[in-house]
Amino acid sequence: MKTIHGLLLAALAFSSATGLAQGSGPTDPQIAAIVVVANQADIDAGKLAESKTQSKDVKAFAQRMVADHTSVNQAAVNLVHKLGVTPEANPTSDSLKQGGEANIANLTPLQGAQFDRAYIDHEVAYHEQVIDALDKTLIPSAQNAELKALLVKVRPAFVAHLDHAKHVQASLGKMQ
Repeated sequence: MKTIHGLLLAALAFSSATGLAQGSGPTDPQIAAIVVVANQADIDAGKLAESKTQSKDVKAFAQRMVADHTSVNQAAVNLVHKLGVTPEANPTSDSLKQGGEANIANLTPLQGAQFDRAYIDHEVAYHEQVIDALDKTLIPSAQNAELKALLVKVRPAFVAHLDHAKHVQASLGKMQ
């Protein structure tokens, strides 16, 4: 459950960082859209990696990302119902969707070690950005005490994903 909430908050981290840069945070309906789009982008990349990689380490990481982010999208449906909101497309969700599509477009023609490296490098950067947004934007900016406590509680899940991605990244470097 901690992982599900942690990944759900990954999308929130991106939305808050973008929203605050523009001067205001996203609304609940915008957050709902961001959650779905951000998780779908990682699901799509993970599925591509599952189908293309020959590396057992990359495959295991991709399977973990697909499973975790699929769970998050299921949790997002529960969140939407709990909040009583309808997801609303917004600049952040649109940007995340475009970024996910661009990532897939960049990864698709790659093969072998080149694919593995590009996929894992992207995952490392993604998780570093999430942790940075949690530390610098979300946790300090959260007004609701429960939300702030949850952000603090789930941060270790992001660190675990980042550590896993970095471990795979290091092993890929040794193989080349």
